[in-house]
Amino acid sequence: MFEAGGVPRAALTLQLGSYAGFVGAHWWNLQDAALRCESEVQEQERKICPDVLYRAGRTLSRQETYTPRLILMDLKGSLNSLKQEGCLYGDTKIDTSVAWQGNLMTHQEDPPAKNLFLQDLSKLEGGMSSDGGFSPRALPLSKDVSQLPTQLHVSQKGHQLEGSVRVWSDYLRVRLHPRSIFMIHQYNDDGESSQLEAFGQGESLLHDPTYLEELEDRLHFYVEECDYLQGFQILCDLNNGFSGVGAKVTELLHDEYSGRGILTWGLTPVIHNVGVSWKDFYRLMNTVLGIVHLSSHSSLFCPLSLNGSLGLKPEAPVTLPYVHYDASLNYHSSAILATALDTLSAPYRLHSSQFSMVQLADAFNSSGRKVVAAGTAVPFPMAYGQSLPDALCSYQLAVPWTPLSSCGEQKDSCCFAQSVVLRGIGKENHISTSYLIQGPCKVLPPYPQFFSALLNKQGFLLDKLPSCSTAVESIPVLTALQSSPALYSALYRLYKELHQVDVRRWASFFSAGIELYDFQEALHELRTLSQCYKTSSELDESEDEADTD
Repeated sequence: MFEAGGVPRAALTLQLGSYAGFVGAHWWNLQDAALRCESEVQEQERKICPDVLYRAGRTLSRQETYTPRLILMDLKGSLNSLKQEGCLYGDTKIDTSVAWQGNLMTHQEDPPAKNLFLQDLSKLEGGMSSDGGFSPRALPLSKDVSQLPTQLHVSQKGHQLEGSVRVWSDYLRVRLHPRSIFMIHQYNDDGESSQLEAFGQGESLLHDPTYLEELEDRLHFYVEECDYLQGFQILCDLNNGFSGVGAKVTELLHDEYSGRGILTWGLTPVIHNVGVSWKDFYRLMNTVLGIVHLSSHSSLFCPLSLNGSLGLKPEAPVTLPYVHYDASLNYHSSAILATALDTLSAPYRLHSSQFSMVQLADAFNSSGRKVVAAGTAVPFPMAYGQSLPDALCSYQLAVPWTPLSSCGEQKDSCCFAQSVVLRGIGKENHISTSYLIQGPCKVLPPYPQFFSALLNKQGFLLDKLPSCSTAVESIPVLTALQSSPALYSALYRLYKELHQVDVRRWASFFSAGIELYDFQEALHELRTLSQCYKTSSELDESEDEADTD
């Protein structure tokens, strides 16, 4: 993981879309919680290195900062009380005087209301500035954990945010660099009008020189300050027009930064099946185009969703035995995906790792298999002091994780390649052949408290229900990244659903910028991609379709 001189290989994160923002907010909160608990004793080589994702810097007033190396793109209305330029430069006064000598009328809007969590966070970090923003002088931004105020090392009181979260910024506790937030003002985050709902709309955005030049400028800012850049990790909405944005972004990165890893996570929120409408066909077409284009330009592509499937009529969301989440809340579903992603990405973020992003991708994508599936056990069910072999014994031949890529339940453990990571069970409980990270996943507020009462404070199983409940502060997590035959049926089903309908019925989808011929070609590429995962034991469903193509 480290090059000469002990410099870590940095990664730049790009978040594209609203649901990517929900997952990303939890993701960065988890990194923040880990930083605050960094003083806990762990073997250095088994610790995650924050420098891979974070950058050190200084404000104009020379205050040291430690912020995510991040570019996020979202639509108008997604920031709520969060300023687009962040708050790191809030102490800089800008001259707003004008030369007009006549009468002036000033209109002032009240700032958006903050929920209780953001209000408490503001008080904890030193109060608010005169314009309602956070005071940068009190922010715990330094890389040196010892410099953080004492009260920030402890868990804050729990907040029931389920009724007060509308957008991802309602629970983001991490402060961002002014170059991070990239807003698309011509589309709305909410409402029925001006929606970014088609793949072609997203592609067209980056045909506009204004947006393209702004993105390139931000990329150069982050990339050029890195001594060693191992690559890019992209969180991208798959179900809406941001799949088109992601297609153009990955194409740009593939062309401009050859040899760097591009790991893309295609995100879909839980879909509520209330009957098939034009929106479902839009969603499916966006998904298919996204899978084809994102996998083509990425080193590795992984769909992430709690949906049982991604077709026109999605199967019910997956269940996790010790998590009681509300599938209708993006705040809940995104927390699970972010927790899995935090552990899935650990192999290229450790202090001492044998894998870079490129090497991890190369281990999977032989024979054209650039799409992988993910699974997780959140939390990994294990009693305190129990050995790993004993914990795994109860699964017999079944896999010990829940699928997260909408491929359905895995029938067996057969796979072409896999990466399994287990964290948080302690050195004394593992066996010599297992590879794990000692530190657990810290789930401090504003992470939702949707865990079973059978878990203790550290996320381990109890023998019986306790007399009084306690907040879970950390959990052991198991994840798996697999190149699996299950992807054959999942990808082929998506192809088959659209192959059987006349997509010309949705002319407005194609008027947004993509040609019908290009869509049909992408559909054919999806079918070809699915064949890469077919084994000799599976029925060749595609032969029945051959004569009708």
